[in-house]
Amino acid sequence: MKKILMTFGAGALGGLGKCLVMWLFGLYGISQMLGVSIAPGLSAHWLYPHIVWGGLWGFLFLLPVLHGRLLPQTLVLSLFPTLVQLFVIYPYQTRYGIAGLGLGTLTPVLVWFFNWVWALVAAIALRMAR
Repeated sequence: MKKILMTFGAGALGGLGKCLVMWLFGLYGISQMLGVSIAPGLSAHWLYPHIVWGGLWGFLFLLPVLHGRLLPQTLVLSLFPTLVQLFVIYPYQTRYGIAGLGLGTLTPVLVWFFNWVWALVAAIALRMAR
C-alpha cells in the first residue's frame, strides 16, 4: 500500500512540476519561439486535472522499467502519457488534430519534453522518499 501511495504522490508532484514548466515556457515565450501555441495560465481549473492525472500516471513507476537508471527510465515512462495526449486526447477531445499539430509542428516534441519533466520530478521524488 505504501508503494502505491508513494507512486501516486510522486506522480502528482510530477504533474505540478510539469504544469509549472509549461506555464514558464508560455510566460517567457519559449513555446511561441518554437512555433507551438501552448501557453496555459496558472489557474486551479487548469492545474487540478494535470496534477490528478500526473498522480494516476505515477502508477507507471510500479512497472519494472529500467529501475536505477534515471534518464532512460524517465524517457521511456514519459512516452506513455505523451502518446495518449498526442493520439487520443488531441484528435478526439480537442480541435488540434492528430499529434496536436494544429498547435504547431513541434508540438509532439514539446509535449514529450513536458511529460519527461513530469517523469523526472516523479522519479526524483520517489528516490528521495526511499
